[in-house]
Amino acid sequence: MIVDSWFTVQQIDCNTYAISEYGHWEKVHSFLLLGNQKAALIDTGLGIDNIKRITDQLTTLSIDVITTHVHTDHIGSHGEFERIFVHEDDKDWLVNGIKGLSIEQIRKDISRDITLPLPSNFNADTYQPFQGEPTDLLVDGDVIKLGDRKLIIYHTPGHSPGHICVLDEKNGYLFTGDLLYDETPIYAFYPSTNPSDLVNSLEKISDIPNISMIYGSHNTLGLEPIILKEVKRAVKFLRENELTKFGTGIHKFNGFSVQF
Repeated sequence: MIVDSWFTVQQIDCNTYAISEYGHWEKVHSFLLLGNQKAALIDTGLGIDNIKRITDQLTTLSIDVITTHVHTDHIGSHGEFERIFVHEDDKDWLVNGIKGLSIEQIRKDISRDITLPLPSNFNADTYQPFQGEPTDLLVDGDVIKLGDRKLIIYHTPGHSPGHICVLDEKNGYLFTGDLLYDETPIYAFYPSTNPSDLVNSLEKISDIPNISMIYGSHNTLGLEPIILKEVKRAVKFLRENELTKFGTGIHKFNGFSVQF
C-alpha cells in the first residue's frame, strides 16, 4: 500500500487503482488502469502535487492519459506525461485555455478549503492550468486497447463540449468523469455548459449494458449500477417538466443531483 502526503491510493482490483485527492474540497479521483501491454490514466488530478510520483510507483508500463474533460481539476499533471488524449470538442480548451473561467477564479478554487498540508512547491498565486497540444483526438465510439483490456469512449457533452465517459469493457467499469457522481450537484449552470446536452448524455449512459460499477470523478468512490435506473427516471422528469435549461436550479434525485 502506498502512503503519500497528498494522494490516497485505493486498489479497485489487481489492475485498477483510484488516485484520490481528499485534502481538497472537490475530492477528485483519477484512475490508473493497467493492461498487459500499456496503461491508461483517466485524468491527472488538480496539479497541486505531481500524480506521476504515484503512477511511477504503480507501473512501469507506458501510460496513455485519457482526459474526461478539460477542467482544471482533471488536467493538473498532464504536463508530466508524453501521450495525452482528449475529445476533439475540448481540444481548443486544452490548447488555448479553459473557456468561461478566469485565472483569478481558478486560483481561488484551487486553494480553498484545504485539509491536508500543501506541497512546499505549490503556490496558488502562480498556479497555471496545463495548456498544450494533445497526442491525438478522441471521438464517440473510439476504442483504446491496453492489450488484454479494451476501453470504449462515449462522447457525453453537457458539462463541457468534449466531455467523455470511458467503459472498461472487460470489467464493466464505467468511468463517468463529471457526468455522474453523488453528494454534490453535477454542474451545468455556467455559460460553457449545456443542460440539454447533459440530460441527453445521462440518458446515453443509462442505456449502456453490463455495467458492474460506476466511478465518478468526485466524492464517493464507486456507485452501484442500480443508480442508472434513477438516472432514467431523472431524464424523463427533467424533460417532461421542461427543466433542462439554465436557471432552473438544483434538481435532487435518489443518489445524485444536477444544477442548471
